[in-house]
Amino acid sequence: MTSRMKLDDYVEGVLRGDRTVLGRAITLVESTKPEHQQLAQQMLLELLPHSGKAHRIGITGVPGAGKSTFIDAFGSNLTAEGHRVAVLAVDPTSPRSGGSILGDRTRMQRLSNDSAAFIRPSPAGGTLGGVTRSTREAIVVVEAAGYDVVLVETVGVGQSETIVANMVDFFLVLMIAGAGDELQGIKKGVLELADMIAVNKADSGNEERARAAAADYQRALRLMQPASPNWTPPVLTCSALNNTGLDTIWQQIQLHRRKLSDSGEFDLKRNRQQLDWMWAMVDDRLLSMLRAHPAVRELIPTLEAEVAGGRLTPTLAADRILEAFSKPVD
Repeated sequence: MTSRMKLDDYVEGVLRGDRTVLGRAITLVESTKPEHQQLAQQMLLELLPHSGKAHRIGITGVPGAGKSTFIDAFGSNLTAEGHRVAVLAVDPTSPRSGGSILGDRTRMQRLSNDSAAFIRPSPAGGTLGGVTRSTREAIVVVEAAGYDVVLVETVGVGQSETIVANMVDFFLVLMIAGAGDELQGIKKGVLELADMIAVNKADSGNEERARAAAADYQRALRLMQPASPNWTPPVLTCSALNNTGLDTIWQQIQLHRRKLSDSGEFDLKRNRQQLDWMWAMVDDRLLSMLRAHPAVRELIPTLEAEVAGGRLTPTLAADRILEAFSKPVD
C-alpha cells in the first residue's frame, strides 16, 4: 500500500494532518525495505522544517506504577486545553510482541477515542537500532502533522529508559509507594536520567505513604549530580486515577523548557541528540553489514563454538571476524 503513494502524497497528507496518511508515513519509516527507506528519507527531509517545536516527553514507570492510566489522564488533560498529543512507544526488549501499547484501546480508552490524539505502537521485530531510528523518525512525522506534545513511552525495561531519555526534552519517572527498591526494579541509573520523579497512586488512603516515598526519592536525588546545571529534578505526588497533581506536573515540564531555553541548553541538547542519533545509526548499519557479510556468516558458527568451548579468546575471534569483513566480496 505504501509503495503506491508518491513523495508528495506523503508530505502533503502529513502536513494537513490526515490521520490515514500519517499512519502510512510512520509505516514507511518503520520499513526495512531499501526502496521504502529511500522514500522515507526523502519524505523526512521535506518534513524536517515543519518539526521540532513540540514538547518531547519521555515517560517510564516501575511495574505497577499506573503508567497507562497516567498517560491516558495526562494526555486527555492536554487535549482538553487545546493541545494535540501523540503517544509513541519504545520496546526494544520485546521484538516479537510489538509492544504492549498494541492494547491501547483497552488501556488508554479516552485518548484512543480522542480526535486530538494519535497513539502508535513500537514496531514489531527489528534491531535495537531499528526501533530507535523508527521512533525518532516517527517523532519528526507527528510533529510535522501538528502534534505539539509527543509522549514517548518505554514499554520494555533496561535499555529502553536510556534510549528514550536520549530522544526527548524531559524524562519523567513514575514511582509508587509501599514497595522496596528491589521489588520496584528501580535502578540508580534511571534516577540519574530523571528530570522529575512523580509518585503515582497518591489516593485511596495512600496519600501519606506517597508523600513519605517522595521524601525518600528527594533525598536520593540530592546524592546525585543533576543532569542539567539549570534544573533540579523535583519529586511530586499525583493520582492519575483521580486526576490530581497532573496539572502541576505539566507546569513543571513547561518551566523546565523555559529555563533550558533561556540558558541556551535546550538547543544544545536537541543538537547533541541529533548527532548521537547519527552515530547510533552508523553503529547499527555497520553491525548489520558485518552480520550479512558472506565470509563472516560462514565463520560465525565455528568461531562461536570455539569461544564457547574455551578454545579461542573472544578478542582473537573478533579479530578474525573483522579480518573477514574487511576483505572484498567476490
